[in-house]
Amino acid sequence: MSQSSARLLRGATVAVTVGTLLAPPAAAPVWATPASAPAAPATGSPGPSPSGPAVRDLTPVVARQLDAAVRKVMREADIPGATVGIWTPGQPSYVRSFGVADTSTGRRMTPDLYMRIGSETKTFTVSALLQLVDRKKVGLDDPIGKYVDGVPGGDRITLRQLADMRSGLFNYSADPGFVKELTSHPQRGFTPRQLLAYSFKHPVLFPPGQKFSYCNTNLILLGLVVEKQSGQRLGDYIEQHVTDPAGMRDTLFPTGNEFPSPHAQGYTEQTANGEVADAADWNPSWGWAAGAMISTLENLRIWARTVATGQFPDGERMISAATQQQRLITPQTGTIKGAGYGLGIFDVQGWIGHNGSLPGYESLTVHLPSTRTTLVVLLNTDTDYQGQEPTTVLGRAITTIITPAHVYNLPVTPTG
Repeated sequence: MSQSSARLLRGATVAVTVGTLLAPPAAAPVWATPASAPAAPATGSPGPSPSGPAVRDLTPVVARQLDAAVRKVMREADIPGATVGIWTPGQPSYVRSFGVADTSTGRRMTPDLYMRIGSETKTFTVSALLQLVDRKKVGLDDPIGKYVDGVPGGDRITLRQLADMRSGLFNYSADPGFVKELTSHPQRGFTPRQLLAYSFKHPVLFPPGQKFSYCNTNLILLGLVVEKQSGQRLGDYIEQHVTDPAGMRDTLFPTGNEFPSPHAQGYTEQTANGEVADAADWNPSWGWAAGAMISTLENLRIWARTVATGQFPDGERMISAATQQQRLITPQTGTIKGAGYGLGIFDVQGWIGHNGSLPGYESLTVHLPSTRTTLVVLLNTDTDYQGQEPTTVLGRAITTIITPAHVYNLPVTPTG
């Protein structure tokens, strides 16, 4: 398998080469105004562990350790800019930005910037689907062929298998023709049916349900199901039924390459010639239901707990408790002990959520129910470091400090 195809299988990403991205020396971090994390009902019990407290207090000493760890990863991985947020009820928050949002001007990274969030979009699309499950508009064990024509083996692949990445369909973003077209014309738009065509010309990889295989094709199909059964465009449905009720006014599903200001520029080597480019104005329609959305640090803080609990901040249910219980069933992916993937979310050593990567940007939004701790990481590069996504490296460094009994250790071939 080529290096490009191997990276594509991770999620809503496209790659040509893996290399380094030069960044200015890490400057002093930009601190956000401290804010208390909202109280929330616990979904687990933070018992003692051999490693000490389940979550370390965010004292000034721990904050300095985090600063040093973030700077070290940024220096080693050549990350231009990073924003990190950590919140635990009853503790001070840690919200800081490091480095630059624009390498050409030196504009600083700040916590208020809009960022592209790649495959975190999957958590929104599947949440929309699960709402339709609760409304009896669809059934998780319905075959996709009931809703979308032309799917190879569509009479046997269920919506559940699409949402938990066990469909066996070929990942359209691993198709060489797709990679060439996107990297040659990054501002062109793609329709969902065009994306599916790249997948459907390949044979299925295995019988549905046989094993885990991360695949963007699955989410394009689920997005079409949401549109058909709700009668709304996917972005409109998500806004009306998911982000607005959550109070996430700065989260959007673009229809083209629009990008609100202020935003960070995003740096990628996923180009036709392998040279570093600014991907801020690239069209994310190729990711659609799998990876097109935009958000902010503060909105993702809200989303982390919402998706992990199935409950909006005002206490109303986003999805029913019974459906959320099904969502939290995260069978092992077979790549690392303690890492599983369920209905549009993963569980990595107790951290519930998702990561995201597409040209120029990476994100990580996770919640640890046992301590009610939320971690959000936002970067303006997607260039790998030693075969791993930089958010994985940062997530591991941060959780080694704050939750040593729950170290975020996504596999070398992460999920997206």
